[in-house]
Amino acid sequence: MARRRKRKSRRRLEGRRILECVPQYSIESGEDKPVTAARKFIQAKGIAPPALLLVKRNEHTTDRYFWAEKGLFGAQYVEENHFLFPSLRELAEEKMAATAR
Repeated sequence: MARRRKRKSRRRLEGRRILECVPQYSIESGEDKPVTAARKFIQAKGIAPPALLLVKRNEHTTDRYFWAEKGLFGAQYVEENHFLFPSLRELAEEKMAATAR
């Protein structure tokens, strides 16, 4: 029996392309939970939004978070709902203007 491919969401793919333009930071969670490690890193480095944080939980798992003006969000949520974030809307408009030239 042939297996069907999972359909790729266009909205999520567009969000992923927009997130590629955002600065990324890779950190290790250490003893803290991944969200706590991300919050501590943002506080310590004074990172301004928007930013993408890749938090390595262990050798197999990496959690992705998006630092926005409104707070810290899971990257998958942001990919699917990128239009809700003003800073990403600006990036998307810049990207569209650059491709139109």
